[in-house]
Amino acid sequence: MKTRSKILAVATSAVVVGTLGVLGITNALAASAGPITGLGGKCVDVASASTANGTAVQFYDCNGSAAQTWTTGNSDNTIKALGKCLDVAAASTASGAKVQIYDCNGTAAQKWTVSNGTLVNTGSGKCLDATDQSSANGNQLQIWTCTGAANQQFTIGGGTTTPPTTTPPATGLNPNVAPGGNFNLSIWQLQLPTGSPGSPDTVAPAQLKGANGYTNPAYFFTDKTDGSMTFFAPEKGVTTPNSNYARSELREMNSNGSAANWSLSGTHKLSANLRITQVTKNVCVGQVHLGTGGSSTKPLLELYYRPNGDIYLGTENSPDGGQTLHSVGNVSLGTKWSYVIQVSGNTIKLTINGTATSYSIPSSFNAYKQYFKAGSYNQSSSSSTTNGAKVKFYSLTVSHS
Repeated sequence: MKTRSKILAVATSAVVVGTLGVLGITNALAASAGPITGLGGKCVDVASASTANGTAVQFYDCNGSAAQTWTTGNSDNTIKALGKCLDVAAASTASGAKVQIYDCNGTAAQKWTVSNGTLVNTGSGKCLDATDQSSANGNQLQIWTCTGAANQQFTIGGGTTTPPTTTPPATGLNPNVAPGGNFNLSIWQLQLPTGSPGSPDTVAPAQLKGANGYTNPAYFFTDKTDGSMTFFAPEKGVTTPNSNYARSELREMNSNGSAANWSLSGTHKLSANLRITQVTKNVCVGQVHLGTGGSSTKPLLELYYRPNGDIYLGTENSPDGGQTLHSVGNVSLGTKWSYVIQVSGNTIKLTINGTATSYSIPSSFNAYKQYFKAGSYNQSSSSSTTNGAKVKFYSLTVSHS
């Protein structure tokens, strides 16, 4: 079972009122009503909006109905919808026992606590779980031994889930300065998901560099807990004319302030240590992009990360388009990992956490110059300004020889 970690996000009206228990935060939400979302962004739903005892609790597309409106933070640790309680069938403690609604009766089969992004049933000590790791409509939920896997992660009140806040190892980064105080941003230009349609805002290297350099509390900032350079790209934001997706992303520049534009000859390397703490469908965290030499605006390659932890390299088949995806690793959400993208002549060498793979660059790209990009280039769009992709960098370097 592939794992990733998230935290149970709380509706903005909630306040902390509880105490810490052996399973995590018990009774930590003020009573409020709203959706509970899980794997694939699906809502926890009462089948057919029935109020009959024993009605299955399942995943379904979110629709804002009463069947998906759950009252949480109750003083008795229950979770309620349609006047009934979220209940483990027959008060079973076995993994695989199905979850339903039932008349509230005060038993442990109807009591739930929040623990590291999961909903733990008091009677069994097991987690609410999406059966077979499926987000399909109609998939009935169950309880299962807690694993921290993606199919046991839930969000109260809607929005996008993020992993639990933990103290990572010492990074050597100063959390009290702008990103330019920890990273060499004199060779980068920042693009933001703000501006006017088709014309996103950009920030020049001269504004980015230094401890007092540019910062944006929503889209580009230093995380005060670990010093990481943090990028957030929402699903709704200003995009370039050639993309449907918003980004908070760095574009490589030369030290004199001109746009980087290097040939395939020689050796060019982009190295990063990072972790993704929020993603909806897919996020690009590193690119080699085509510069001058022709009319194509395609990337030569893109490095993608998905919510289940899968990492893919997308290589362009030709300047005219067509991308081939290569599976290159899996790292659970919220976990640090590293990549090195190296271009030497007509060869791409990609290293993920020390494991290297190589790919050929078609000769049709030889006429083009290139440049690196890194950050959060979200690969999904919607009307939401809170759903999106958050990427945290602990190191980011470029070299050419």
